[in-house]
Amino acid sequence: MAVGLGPLPTLYPVPGFELGIASAGIKRPGRKDVVVMRCTEGSTVAGVFTLNAFCAAPVVLAKQRVQGSVRYLLTNTGNANAGTGEPGLLAAARTCARLAELAGVDESAVLPFSTGVIGEPLPVEKIEAALPAALADLASDNWAAAAEGIMTTDTLPKGASCQFVHDGVTITVTGISKGAGMIRPNMATMLGYIATDAKVAQPVLQDLLRDAANKSFNRITIDGDTSTNDCCMLVATGRAALPEIRAAEGELFARLKRAVFEVSMELAQAIVRDGEGATKFVTVQVNGGATHQECLDVGYAVAHSPLIKTALFASDPNWGRILAAVGRAGVPQLDVSRIDVFLGDVCIARQGGRAATYTEEQGAAVMAEPEIGIRIELGRGDCSETIWTTDLSHDYVKINAEYRT
Repeated sequence: MAVGLGPLPTLYPVPGFELGIASAGIKRPGRKDVVVMRCTEGSTVAGVFTLNAFCAAPVVLAKQRVQGSVRYLLTNTGNANAGTGEPGLLAAARTCARLAELAGVDESAVLPFSTGVIGEPLPVEKIEAALPAALADLASDNWAAAAEGIMTTDTLPKGASCQFVHDGVTITVTGISKGAGMIRPNMATMLGYIATDAKVAQPVLQDLLRDAANKSFNRITIDGDTSTNDCCMLVATGRAALPEIRAAEGELFARLKRAVFEVSMELAQAIVRDGEGATKFVTVQVNGGATHQECLDVGYAVAHSPLIKTALFASDPNWGRILAAVGRAGVPQLDVSRIDVFLGDVCIARQGGRAATYTEEQGAAVMAEPEIGIRIELGRGDCSETIWTTDLSHDYVKINAEYRT
């Protein structure tokens, strides 16, 4: 069940960006599983992609084409087209070629994206057959339908949107994402798409997306698995009547950066809230590190620990498991006598040992909440990092044991 994740908020249309949804019946007859997105001519596009060595065929093609003149993004669910070798690359290219033919653009202007079961041949004919319907459905207000069309094991669609006014011109940033399992993005998320009508030079847009992903999508984990298909795209259509942003400076860039970061954070946290089988939304905050990397090492050691995650599911304040995870995180010359650990506002460990004021009842009360904070003070420096994760429930095992059946 989703933790604190309700209906989609208002998703503002982005001038110059349209979305169309169709059913190819890839995994289930009648399911909306093909999404086409169209960028107006002259748009700039940035992308961040999985670092998994077994990256899917569509990731390979999208990485090759993203800095070109991109006009269409083609997504299918139900089949990852990963672990498919050369035939997978040919299949991805073939679907792009067919969409390009129907849309009257060059094949290189189409980027493919896939999500679903790994190792199965892409059903090219089914996808091709659905493309005319997806093109006919293109509309700027189709964000909500597209958010449903890219879902796999997600229980709810995920979207975020914001607007701001600069020099009398309204700028919009809207995005959708999908993901609920195989989540420890090593660049971005399972799949994410964000668009704005600001005009941004491609190198600036690329750096903006990379920075936003590093503080949002790259700070979430559900099960510690990095997908073969992770992609996050940022499109700037340039339709807003404002000058092009050519450098990472000035008020307009600063406001756009805040908006992109806000949307990215909402989308990333929505993925965690909808984690497979999740009953808890957990914030792991690590302060006082000598470096940001050691804060991340400690945070992920806690967030990935099956013992901690199962204790969270059981609402069991077994705080010794947290200390054990911190201790094995690999921080050099870690002085445990300087470490304090908190569950919510309750200090459970002070200077490396059980806090004198702590009671089991206090810890149990915090652990019973659907949203839990774990704060670790290392006492080594001024660096801090925050990671968002979930508990580990019976349903997670059940969902993934039955994923292909």
